[in-house]
Amino acid sequence: MVALRSDSPIQYVKGIGPTRAEWFATLGIRTVGDLLEYFPFRHESDRGDVAIEDLVPGANVTVRGEVVEIGGRRPALRCEIDDGTGTCVLRWFDQRFGGRGLFRGATVVATGRVQLFDGLPELVHPRVQVFEPGAVLLSQPAGPKRLGVYRGNETIKSPLIRRAVLTVLAQSHLPADEALPPRLLAKHKLPSREQAIRHMHCPTSDAELTRARTRLAYEEFLLMELAMALRRRKRLALQAGQKLHVTPEIEARIRARFPFTLTPSQDQAVAEIARDLQGGRPMTRLLHGDVGSGKTVVALYACLIAVANGKQAAIMAPTEILAHQHFTNIDHYLRDSRVRYVLLRGKLGKKERTETLAAIERGEIDLVVGTQALIQKDVAFNHLAVVIVDEQHKFGVLQRHEFRTKGPMPHYLVMTATPIPRTLAMTVFGDLDVSLIKQPPPGRGRIITKVVTGKQWETVMGYVRQRLEKGEQAYVVCPLIGREEATQKPEAPVRALSASEGPGAAGLTAVTEAYRRLSDGPWRGLNMGLLHGSLRSAEKLAAIEAFAAGRSHAVVATTVVEVGVDVPNATIMIVEHAERYGLSQLHQLRGRVGRGSKDSLCVLIAHGRGEKAAERLEVMAQTTDGFQIAEADLRQRGPGQLFGTRQHGLPELHVASIVDDFALLEKARQDAFDIVAKDPTLTQSEHQPLIPALKKMFGQKLALIDAA
Repeated sequence: MVALRSDSPIQYVKGIGPTRAEWFATLGIRTVGDLLEYFPFRHESDRGDVAIEDLVPGANVTVRGEVVEIGGRRPALRCEIDDGTGTCVLRWFDQRFGGRGLFRGATVVATGRVQLFDGLPELVHPRVQVFEPGAVLLSQPAGPKRLGVYRGNETIKSPLIRRAVLTVLAQSHLPADEALPPRLLAKHKLPSREQAIRHMHCPTSDAELTRARTRLAYEEFLLMELAMALRRRKRLALQAGQKLHVTPEIEARIRARFPFTLTPSQDQAVAEIARDLQGGRPMTRLLHGDVGSGKTVVALYACLIAVANGKQAAIMAPTEILAHQHFTNIDHYLRDSRVRYVLLRGKLGKKERTETLAAIERGEIDLVVGTQALIQKDVAFNHLAVVIVDEQHKFGVLQRHEFRTKGPMPHYLVMTATPIPRTLAMTVFGDLDVSLIKQPPPGRGRIITKVVTGKQWETVMGYVRQRLEKGEQAYVVCPLIGREEATQKPEAPVRALSASEGPGAAGLTAVTEAYRRLSDGPWRGLNMGLLHGSLRSAEKLAAIEAFAAGRSHAVVATTVVEVGVDVPNATIMIVEHAERYGLSQLHQLRGRVGRGSKDSLCVLIAHGRGEKAAERLEVMAQTTDGFQIAEADLRQRGPGQLFGTRQHGLPELHVASIVDDFALLEKARQDAFDIVAKDPTLTQSEHQPLIPALKKMFGQKLALIDAA
C-alpha cells in the first residue's frame, strides 16, 4: 500500500473506495487524518486465535477452519467451518455485509463475537479472510488483545470503521505530525503523538490507554489555552484603549445617584473597572455575580464614568424584557440628572427610530440601552467608550465582534449571573480579567426550595393561593407555550429526558394550559398574567408592568422570565416539569424571587419518576450556592449545553474533558501562557509546529479569537 498522508482522501485506504468513502463522510470522516482521530468510545477484549471446542459465548475470538457446508436463503447466508476440534457456524443476514468468496473446502479465518444457537457456537456478521484449500497460514500471536468499538450510524457500522483503522495502523509510520515541543513531552512524560494515536485504537493495557488519552487531552487543552494567551497578549500589548479619567469628584457624583451604599464586593469591582478604564488598554473584564447580587449598579457606574468623560456608553441585553428592565432601573437612578439616555428597541416606529439614531450619531445621547438592535448597521455612535453586554452567553462571537466595531476600541464589560465553574471559566473566559461580586445587597430574605411530585399539584396551588391572598406574588414557569407545541421543541433549551425519568415532550405542561387550569381551578378569581415568547413585545411588557406594579397576583410564563425580571414583592417561584431543566437554569429561575426582604419559596414540581431526576433536584433543595450548582450541572450536562461554548468560537474537545481533566487543564494553561510570554509570535523552531495545529483546531474561528 502506498504511504498515506493525513490529508489523503479516505477512499484511498485499501478496501474503502469511492462508495464507502461516502459512507464514512456521513460520520465526518473524509481524510486519513479524520479516520485516525476518530477514536473508539470503548474497547472490547479479543481472545485471539481459539480452538472451536474452547469457544465461550460473549467472547470476541478468531477461529480458523475448513468450510464444510454453505447454505441459507438469499439474502441470508450460513456457513459451517470445522477446525478438527469442532464445528462453528458463520452467519450473515444480508450478504452485502460479508460472506463473499466463500466456497466448500476453502480455508477461512473468521473474527467475531461468539453466541450459541441450536447448541452450536456461531459468529454473526464476522470479519473473514478466505484462502485456497490447504493454504499455509502464518500463526497469529496468542493471547487476548483489545479492539476498538466505534460509533457508527445507519449507513456505516463499527466493524468497517475498525477494519479501515487497522489497515492504516499497519503502516510503519503514521501521518501524525507532532505539534508539541519536545521539552513539554519530556516535562510531563508524554508519549509521541503517533504512539498515542496507535494506543488509543489498540492499547495492550489500561495503563497504555490512559497514557495515550492523557497525551492527546493535554494537546487539546494546550492549543485552546494558547489561543486564549495569544488573544490576551494582543489586547494587552498591541491594542491602545481610550483613557477615561476617574477623579474623586466624578466618583462622588456617581455614588450620589444611588440611594444606598455599595457592598464591599461592588466597591471592589468598581475599583478594578476604574483601574482598567484609566489604564490605556481596552478593558475586557467579566463581571460575575450570582442572581440578585447587584451587577447592574456596577455596570451603570462604568457607563457613568464614560459619560463624565464626555463619551458614550451602551448596554446590550439578550431580550427586550431584560433591556426594558435595565432601562427602568437606569431611569430610577438617573431621573433629574443631566445624563441623556434612551431605550433602543427593534420595533420603534420609523420616524422615532430615525430621530433616535441621528441623535446617537451626533453624540446627543450619552447612554443607549437595547437588544441586538444596537449592532445593526444603521446604528452609529459619535464616540462610544464603554460597552456592557449582559448575559454574554446568550450572544454569539460574531454579534459581540460587531459591537466592538461601533467605536475606536471601546472598553468591554461582560456581565453574567450564570454561575460559571472554574473549569469552564478557564476555557470560555480564559483570557478575561474577572471581577466577582460575592455577596448580595443587605436585607435580602432567604429562599427555601421544595421538590414535590406532580401528584401534589393541587396541594401546592392551594397553599400558594393563601399566600397570594395575603399580598405576595408568584411566578409559574412551564416549558411549552401551548398544546400545539407539545410535539415541538420547548421555547428555551431543557435537558433531554431519559425514558426512566418520565413522559416525553407530549406530556409536558404548556403555559396556556396551566393558565387555564389555574384560572378555572385553585386560583379562580385571582388576577393572573400570561407571558411567553410568541406574544407581541407590547403584550409582554404590559404583563410584566402589571405584575411589577402589583396589579396581578401571578404571572404564568415560559422561561422568558429566566433573566431580567426584577419584582421585589414576588416571593414564590413554581417550576412545572423541573426535571426537564438543567440545574443552572433552575437556579436562574429561582433567582427571580428572594429579591426583597421577605423569605421566598421555590417549588420544583417533578413529573418524572427516575432516581437521577430526584438526585439532581435534591441539589437545588440543599444549596443556593450558584457555583456548587454549576459544578453539579457541568458534570451532568457537559459544557456545550451548560454555557453554549460553541458560540464562543471554541473548538469541540474530542478527547479532553474539562470536568474530569481539570488538573491537566491547569498544567496546559500554565504552559501555554509561559510559551506566549517567552515567544509571543511563536517564531522559535520548537514552537512553529503549534501554528498549523492551531489553525487545524480552530479553522476559521482562529480569526475570531480576539472577538469575544
